[in-house]
Amino acid sequence: MIEARLRRELEEAFANRAHLYRLLLDELEAALGAGAAERLLQRVLERRGREVGALLFADLAPGEPLAAAERFLAVSPDEGRLYPHTLERAGTSVTVQVHRCPLQDTWRASGLQAERIATLCRLAGAFDRGLFETAGIAFAAETWRPGRAGCCRIRLSRPEQGDPACPTPADRRSSPATGRGSRP
Repeated sequence: MIEARLRRELEEAFANRAHLYRLLLDELEAALGAGAAERLLQRVLERRGREVGALLFADLAPGEPLAAAERFLAVSPDEGRLYPHTLERAGTSVTVQVHRCPLQDTWRASGLQAERIATLCRLAGAFDRGLFETAGIAFAAETWRPGRAGCCRIRLSRPEQGDPACPTPADRRSSPATGRGSRP
């Protein structure tokens, strides 16, 4: 009984987060235009990801993708049931395939168009980028887009591997805006 209530309250908290992202983007677009609004919200979410990452990964050695992925999954809400996933290892790289996202579920239930959901998913991915790059690892992600099943696919690797699919924070700062490292 208590567990079911807590699970429902957790789902509601994530739904509230999804609505906040949606409403913030709506208001920022009205005030700044679509491009500027997305860039601003992306910076804010990435910054929050870095704040959380600094706490979550504080005691981990930097540059260890598997350790960062395992820590991330160990604190996944409701023991991973809120974000069901699979973990794939390839050498020292790790890919987390998320099969369900309560944010995406909320946006769908709200009747948003597929392209709007894809934009919100891409923005939500900025949090993950900030989070994982704080662990000193290279990060790449594919977020949901129309025609694609499931949710996001997060790839983590060691920065020294030079994986072009997984840019480091330095790569993102030194190259023009290519979209690499962000969720398409």
